[in-house]
Formats: sequence, structure tokens, C-alpha cells
Amino acid sequence: MKQFWQRTTDGLELNQLWNQFRIDTRASYRLYSRGIDYTRRKGVKDGRHWQAVSKQLFWAILEKLSPARRVVLLLAVLLLLITPELSWTTKAGPHHVGFDFQFWGGVLMFVLLMLEVADRVVMKRDLEIAREIQTWLLPVRPPPVPGVDIAFSTRPANTVAGDYYDVFPRPAAASTNPSYLVAVADVAGKSIPAALLMATFQASLKTLSNTPSSLVDLVGGMNLYACSNSQSGLRFITAFLAEYEPATRTLTYINAGHNQPLLRRASGRIERLDIGGVPFGIKADAIYQAGVVTLEAGDWLVVFTDGVVEAVNESDAEYGEERLVSILNAGADTSPATMLGSTMADLDLFVGNTPQHDDITCLLIKATSDTTDHSVRASNVQ
Repeated sequence: MKQFWQRTTDGLELNQLWNQFRIDTRASYRLYSRGIDYTRRKGVKDGRHWQAVSKQLFWAILEKLSPARRVVLLLAVLLLLITPELSWTTKAGPHHVGFDFQFWGGVLMFVLLMLEVADRVVMKRDLEIAREIQTWLLPVRPPPVPGVDIAFSTRPANTVAGDYYDVFPRPAAASTNPSYLVAVADVAGKSIPAALLMATFQASLKTLSNTPSSLVDLVGGMNLYACSNSQSGLRFITAFLAEYEPATRTLTYINAGHNQPLLRRASGRIERLDIGGVPFGIKADAIYQAGVVTLEAGDWLVVFTDGVVEAVNESDAEYGEERLVSILNAGADTSPATMLGSTMADLDLFVGNTPQHDDITCLLIKATSDTTDHSVRASNVQ
């Protein structure tokens, strides 16, 4: 029995199992309750209001099944509600028929559960393959960049993510001085659709960055490509793209509707990089402007997706930029890898057992006094 229990629970304690059950329950309820109208109409009593809400929830659950499985579920519920024994009276006297309807209702429920589990196993296997492919598209560690230390972290809300990040050198022909492209993007939505669009974003960025073009031209090309795959603006992409030139320590950037990155100067002053334009995929003829900043020794650049600052705890309070800035100020003298670990640990402490509702990506850059090639102290923290 002990071995059976250990295998069933994967060695988790009862409190861990309970917390996991709570997280799963909340996530499932959020899935089924999406689109339900909880607004109470004027003059409607409590009973009728919650009856209407329950009806919406019932159909939300039922419509997640295939038509055949809906029939099986309804039949199983009907059998579970029927009394085990039927009786009636005729002229010949009373008649009793014993038939365990509830047993067969339970059997149908078990069959339905097995069918759903089989679907989940197949889907999970396909998602694992998709995640493996996605890891090939994302860097394990940043390249050595003169004058800066870099670290990044990503956590998908589901098996695959719609967030993208990268740091890679541009060809020397694209600029007078060697430069590096810094990219962080967030595709609208989550899971498979967002991951597929993220893959196309990565491919187009790699292709366009190999052409001798300015950052403004590159961003314009990215927007045109995104507009051709955005389903009339439904699948847009927010992005922060920057080109860093170590020789001049300048960072030319464009913010395409993304969360404003935080630039913390060595003095402690906070600047927000907000110059750019609209997200990719919304307007084909959108005009983008580029901003330019100079990174001095001790400066920090924090680029993140909304999954970081919009992470919520059990009280439905958001993590927020203020808390992120406080962590940044407290660890200004540390390395990006250490800072990243502190940030993720503080985020975990804040959200507790609340399910993650969005992909989380954070990229940290710290300017150093050394502008020669060196081995970057960087990490990919999970």
C-alpha cells in the first residue's frame, strides 16, 4: 500500500496535494467560466439569477465535449439519478424489478473519463514535442557582448509559450560598427496559436536582421509580415527591439506597444523606454520612431513581458512595477544572474499558490566598465 500511495502521489505530502488540487480547480473553473455573464439584471431575484448562471456554466462544460460524449454524459447522469429499483402495480398485484441503474451510470462516467484522459495524453505528447521544438528557437544563454552582462528567464503559462526573447549579433555589413540585436516580444494569446506565431516572428526577425538595414526599416518589415498573419489584427504582437553598438555604447531601440522597459541609471534614476509605435500586426502602414540611449557603467536595463508585472496573488493584487523597481534598487550592485534569481524568487513569494495566467519573460542587461570581449556571466533561470 505504501508503494502504491507513493506512486500515485509522486511522493507529495498531503498539503502539497491539496495546494495542487486548488490550483487545478481554479484553472479549470476559469476555463469553463470564461464568457459567462454574471451581471444581474434589474428586478431579477437571487434564485433566478444564479439559476441562469448555473445554466450557462452547464452548457459551458457540456460544449467542451464532442456531441457523442455529451450524450454519454447526459445518459450517465440520468442513470445515476434513477432509483435502483422500479416498482408498479397492476391488477395482478405489485411488481418489483431490481436493476442497478446507478452502477451502469458509474460505468459510463468511467468510460467517459478514460476517453478524456486518452485525449489529454495524446495532446500532452504533442505539446511536449512542440515545447522541445520551441526550446530550439530560444537561446540557452546570451552571446558574449562587450560592455554588458546579460541574463534572461522565461516561464510559460502552459506547455508552450507566446513570449520570445533573444540577443544575437547582426552581420558587420548591416552597420558601420559591429552590433547586437536585443529582442523581447509577446504574442497576444497563449498556448499553441501564440507559440506558432512566435515561431514565425522568430524566423522573420532572423531573416530580416541579416539584411543591411536600419532598425526602423527592420521593424517596418516585421510589422508588414505580422499584418499578413494577424487575422485582421486579432493576433498582434507587442515587441521591444533594440540594437546595441559596443564601440559607442549606444542602444537604439523601438518599443512596438510593449511594456516600457526600465532603464535604471547608476545614480538610481529610472527612465522608461517608450519611443516606438503600435504593436505589430495592427496597422500595415504604421510609422515607427527610434529612441537612442547611452549605457554607462552601472546602468541596468530591464525588459519584461506583462506576465511579470500583471502576475496576481490570492487577493487578486498585481505584482506591479513598483515592486520590480524595489528589487532592482536593492540588488543594483549584484550581477544580472543574481538579480534575476532574486526577482523570480520574489515573484514566487508574491503569487504563492495562485495559478500563472500568462507567460513570464524577463531580460536583464547591466553595463560594465569593460568594453572588450569577455565571457558573459549569464544564465537562463527557470
